[in-house]
Amino acid sequence: MGFTTDGDVIEFLTDYITDLGLSDRDPGEILDRYFVPEFEYVTEDSVLDRQRMIDHARPARRNVGGAETPSLEVDVHDALVSGDRIAARYTLRTALRRGKTFEAEIFLFGRLAPDGRIRRIEQTTRPRAAES
Repeated sequence: MGFTTDGDVIEFLTDYITDLGLSDRDPGEILDRYFVPEFEYVTEDSVLDRQRMIDHARPARRNVGGAETPSLEVDVHDALVSGDRIAARYTLRTALRRGKTFEAEIFLFGRLAPDGRIRRIEQTTRPRAAES
């Protein structure tokens, strides 16, 4: 997937997050569609590479998919593509197992590789509602 329009960013956020969180597809295949192999995903104080993202997907799927009624909602408020840069502000809501919920506003800034896939993301998350 290459990013050329703001709609591409919206499609990425909704499809990528849902696939990684709820599907039974191989996480590596999902990542390879959107990211170059040597990507970096910086979130708060962590830098995740491809393997760390794959390792993160499995427990996240159990936590979301293990909910009585699995749900994952992505509401994109702003999305932008400008040359080799992408940006977005979105809200992520999910029902977790054991009845807990999570909601956060996320601010994402990214750089694209020449082939149009993501080579780096820097993101910060602001919880909007306490886990219940």
